[in-house]
Amino acid sequence: MRHVSVDAASGRYEVVVGEGARHGLAALLAARLPTCRAAAIVTQQRVVDEGWLEELDPGVDASLHVIEEGESAKSLATVERLCAELVTEGVSRRDVVVGFGGGVVTDVAGLVASVHLRGVALVQLPSTLLGQVDAAIGGKNGVNLREGKNLVGTIHQPIGVLCDTAVLATLPAREWACGNGEIAKYALLTGGDPVALATAPLDERIARCVEIKADYVGSDERESGRRALLNYGHTLAHALETAQAGRRDADLRHGEAVAIGLAFAARLAARLARIDEARVRQHDAVLDVFGLRGELPAQSSASTIIELMRSDKKAHHSLAFVLDGPSGFELVEDVAEREVLATLRAMGAGS
Repeated sequence: MRHVSVDAASGRYEVVVGEGARHGLAALLAARLPTCRAAAIVTQQRVVDEGWLEELDPGVDASLHVIEEGESAKSLATVERLCAELVTEGVSRRDVVVGFGGGVVTDVAGLVASVHLRGVALVQLPSTLLGQVDAAIGGKNGVNLREGKNLVGTIHQPIGVLCDTAVLATLPAREWACGNGEIAKYALLTGGDPVALATAPLDERIARCVEIKADYVGSDERESGRRALLNYGHTLAHALETAQAGRRDADLRHGEAVAIGLAFAARLAARLARIDEARVRQHDAVLDVFGLRGELPAQSSASTIIELMRSDKKAHHSLAFVLDGPSGFELVEDVAEREVLATLRAMGAGS
């Protein structure tokens, strides 16, 4: 097993990465939460059907709380329902919420843990590559509004994260691609060798991404400065995801949207003369290493995308993006709309 410490301002915890890590749940609770008497496990039917809960032993009484699949489950209605179920089950302030699933589950479970009885302990058991390399690490929790992704949320650190690589065995190819979008982001942010990262053993690959994120979280837990750089590629990604919300033909996964966002951010930075075309090609090469494409979905509307990007939680009432540049990556505010529009149109977006 690989152990990575997250030293956040609000407390220190460990991320355990390796095959069978989920079986350390009882020991984790006994060590970190000795007065715990109940665990509320938030998950999805897919995790149940695949049998991953059958041998999960928290060492205390457990209740199961299943939420719907997909981004539609990331809603205040879901949070309200779960909080009501926790009250019915008698989950107290000394107990724990366990999020066992992908990014939707860990986001929702984290928010529920942060608001139930004004805050109870949280353990994350991410079951997707995206969850293990990014979503379950760092304490950010949130749900969506019609106006955009993750606009309601909290920062509530877990007491531990168990990244069991065994549960990734049943992931479909699209979910691997989803996780690879975030891994590509880390490769670009750190300037690391993308080939070495992409070909490393799975537990090493995950642990390296966790180490990178832990460093950012440790220096800026509340995302008041440096941690915002982890949103690289996400402003466009979130806009694309919001634009497709509710559409029956919607099929864009988060990591795939991030890959498009990375390609867009490089091209916008080049248009603003922050980087040269060689650096843009480097971005495309990194995406290629991870089997990702940086192309906008068909029939994308530039005006719709820009409107949605303005509502992004870090936009500060203007168009703001994390961009590469001569001094490295930084949050650039008040980017001219004409430059954003021109970049989107050059990538194939319509009006």
